[in-house]
Amino acid sequence: MREVMRPLARKLFQALLLVVGVTLISFLLMVWFGPDQTYTLIGKNATTEQIAEVRHQLGYDDPFLLRYGEYLLELVTLDLGVSNASGESVRTLLARTVPISLVLMIPGFVLGNGVGIALGLASAHRRGRRSDRLITALSVTGMSISFLVVLIAFQVLFSTPYGLDLFPVRGWRVSGWTSYLHYVTVPTLALLFVTFGYNTRFYRALFIEEIGRDHIRAARALGASESVILWKHVLKNSMVPIITRIMFSIPLVVISGSLLIESYFGIPGIGQATFEAITSGDQPVLKAVVGLTAVAFVAIQFLTELLCRRLDPRLG
Repeated sequence: MREVMRPLARKLFQALLLVVGVTLISFLLMVWFGPDQTYTLIGKNATTEQIAEVRHQLGYDDPFLLRYGEYLLELVTLDLGVSNASGESVRTLLARTVPISLVLMIPGFVLGNGVGIALGLASAHRRGRRSDRLITALSVTGMSISFLVVLIAFQVLFSTPYGLDLFPVRGWRVSGWTSYLHYVTVPTLALLFVTFGYNTRFYRALFIEEIGRDHIRAARALGASESVILWKHVLKNSMVPIITRIMFSIPLVVISGSLLIESYFGIPGIGQATFEAITSGDQPVLKAVVGLTAVAFVAIQFLTELLCRRLDPRLG
């Protein structure tokens, strides 16, 4: 038992060190060397005493380690302050916007990886044939088109009188499954189209490498069917890199992917809140988003390590 717990304790310690390092960098960039919020909050005609009072309230007079410690405490306790732009509690803002981003991005994320795995497996199985060349060509085409161009094209095609005019152009008025599907369809199709190429190319290369291994040739020699080889051997033995890719994509999709989709379609999720915080210089919101995203990356890395160890004991 002690031998099992020792590697886990070491991984946890490494994860904590990584959290400290990542949050330290984000603190330096966002807070210590970030823009001075004094004149944004107090105006240009303030007296010297008023400026000194505001700087004291913002903690600008405190030493570096004290301010960094307070930043860590904010992230741990989720006491993230108040938005400078709206006056809303940042914790309340996150609780309101993050669920919207999750339900918006999950369908495209799941479908994108599912379609990528299925087509990558089919392409690797028929390597060099016409279907493989067709899938590869479609993947390269999807990778070469800008996400913004895809959003505009899909909006015109599905949401305007110039196209099918089936779905709303902007907004998020969800009150049930019907309205949810009504609003989520176009963003999901756009995300699926953009991630299709990257996912398919990655999974194809992964499966081609696995198909070339000795145990696959041995399974064929023993008379195993192609479906058993693909689904039971190739896919199963590729789960470690698949899970690693999927897990590490989650924060990127939720934050960076939703930022463009939500700001374009006017959806009130964390992506739009981050975009508004960037344009208005709302430091409390930016601090929370950057810090919590960094912590999420580290936590996902630790969970991925545990999952991969369960799937492949050799990694222990």
